[in-house]
Amino acid sequence: MSRPKNRDVELNAPLEDEPSLDTQGFERPRELMDHVDEDLSPLLEISNRPVVSAHQFDRDQIVQLARLAARYETQPQVINRPLTGKILISAFYEPSTRTRLSFESAWHRLGGDVMSITDPLSTGLAKGESLFDIGEMLNHYGDVVVLRDSNEKSIYELVEALRIPILNAGNGMDEHPTQALADVYAILKWRPSLADPDSTEAPARIGIIGVPARMRTVRSLLILLSRFAPGIASVTIVTDEEVPFDPGQREELEASGLKFQIENDLDAVLPTLDVVYINAIAWKGDYYESMGSRFRLHAGSPLAEGAIVLHPLARGEELDRSLDATPHNWYFAQARGAVFIRMALLSAMLKTYV
Repeated sequence: MSRPKNRDVELNAPLEDEPSLDTQGFERPRELMDHVDEDLSPLLEISNRPVVSAHQFDRDQIVQLARLAARYETQPQVINRPLTGKILISAFYEPSTRTRLSFESAWHRLGGDVMSITDPLSTGLAKGESLFDIGEMLNHYGDVVVLRDSNEKSIYELVEALRIPILNAGNGMDEHPTQALADVYAILKWRPSLADPDSTEAPARIGIIGVPARMRTVRSLLILLSRFAPGIASVTIVTDEEVPFDPGQREELEASGLKFQIENDLDAVLPTLDVVYINAIAWKGDYYESMGSRFRLHAGSPLAEGAIVLHPLARGEELDRSLDATPHNWYFAQARGAVFIRMALLSAMLKTYV
């Protein structure tokens, strides 16, 4: 009998208390919390409302959500399980690891219970029931709904029927607003001064390897970045697409103050960037489409000193594991922070953050 390939792994080695791969991203929430004064009043407008689009958030709300997330991340003792007795309906009709588990982890950490639906064929949809009628039933069974669906319209149909809040966890190629909150939370931990509208620190140079018109993570991230336009020198879109934006998309973002460059030579622009966000898939119906597969990051990529790399994950060949042990790796801290920013958002929606 052959032995497993990993037979040399030290099985008796003690487990480490803290992650060892990333030396910076896991340590920064306290700096953000100390940098931003707490003012929860902007979050009142989020209370008991659906979260469907990144367009719903203004700068103050994002900053205060990030600060609350940092408090949860650094001071777990302040969490008094305010959602005890509350039920989250977790409806994921599309494959998910991080988004689903981080939402469910966030809800459990706040004391609530979870009911999961992972296959639309296990619901009344398989018998021809309308989403409107399903939504009417959900009103009686839970307190919040989280929906991921490859059908872009589903979330809007459910909003019409629901009297409880719903969160968009990704709807086709349209949006992924809570992923964008996790992305911006990571960026604010990296540079807390971005939270200051009058900061004198040099504006950040951000690169996005992806297609804004077809990647929901990129679309929502750009919307949230537009709220911080004064602190961003430029956004460089690295893509092979001749038309990377939807009609009117770039114009709307530029009207908010963002400045764009479009490039197709990744190595040429990497040394100029402070933040590098890479994605390589777009959801299209019930399958995903690989895009920009020739753009790859690895330990030998000419990243600027101090630059951070973000990725919504799951990754493929575009993000090599050789970067994991470098200071550029902020994508694992980004995934960890998603739990806490979703805790903050759920707390704000149910007004249980006091």
